[in-house]
Amino acid sequence: MSIPRPPQPAKLIAGLLYREGDLHRQVLQVLQESFGAMDLLTEPEPFTFTSYYDREMGPGLLRQTVSFVELMAADRLVEVKHATNAVEQQLARGGNRTVNIDPGLLSEERLILATGKNYTHRVYLGDGIYADLTLIYQEGGYQALPWTYPDYKSPRLLHFLAALRRKLLIQRRGHLPTQHGGTLDS
Repeated sequence: MSIPRPPQPAKLIAGLLYREGDLHRQVLQVLQESFGAMDLLTEPEPFTFTSYYDREMGPGLLRQTVSFVELMAADRLVEVKHATNAVEQQLARGGNRTVNIDPGLLSEERLILATGKNYTHRVYLGDGIYADLTLIYQEGGYQALPWTYPDYKSPRLLHFLAALRRKLLIQRRGHLPTQHGGTLDS
């Protein structure tokens, strides 16, 4: 018989798509007010993986990923998704989003993104929100799955997430992981 135990807290991240710098700064401020201080932020880069958002948000989007200092319990992902949806709605113009915020939880084992859309690989969490298993950690790195969004497969983002995983391990243990056989213990 398995004995239920809560999972270890995970690293809250958010993938951002936006066009306007002033709006971007406003979003980062609101996210910090909601989830605490940021600890790592990728450089903005052109979002060229798909034109899916162009009709609603316009062309020339930038993509950036942010993480937060405070680790988060996994059961808060539904609450976080509703909060980020509210920010998107608050900043919408003419019924169209000006920013897309994809929150997720990075653990040692996986990256889960929150979504309001059902699909075969998504598990219902409650209150209209699903968990999208986006990446799994195997063979020393996060690995894409057949349904992983193209931007989450990019080498730059995978490198960032690997660094973030090391930070997560340090935060959980209160010290640097030990090195055995050329790999960090997990």
